Amino acid sequence: MAPVTSPKTALKVLVYSDDVHTRQQVILALGRRPHPDLPELEYVEVATEPVVVQHMDSGLIDLAVLDGEAVPAGGMGIAKQLKDEIYHCPPVIVLTGRPQDAWLATWSRAEAAVPHPIDPLQLAETVVTLLRDRAPAAT
Repeated sequence: MAPVTSPKTALKVLVYSDDVHTRQQVILALGRRPHPDLPELEYVEVATEPVVVQHMDSGLIDLAVLDGEAVPAGGMGIAKQLKDEIYHCPPVIVLTGRPQDAWLATWSRAEAAVPHPIDPLQLAETVVTLLRDRAPAAT
């Protein structure tokens, strides 16, 4: 079941990458509020697979952005594991190495894929689309 959020409650977005610069690119691309219809975003930065699983198991994450190029655990493998193991897993976006890798994101059962280098407009549009169903309109 999706976490219950009120219009004034921030939505939690997990950002996973072993590269701090990739995490910062995602956060900068999205900003605090990527769309006026959504509440503000609160980011949870994660650099290792076990911590991703721990946060996702908590039920407090509304969306995950996983770096498919991360090492040693890539975001696509983690996405597949999360979708297989977590009942009502929140939406997942996988950052792929190139646009042609989007088919791998399909295998991972991620709801969307965005290629590197990160296009802020494409990422924000994807995030807004996935979060609209999880949060009421902000006032």
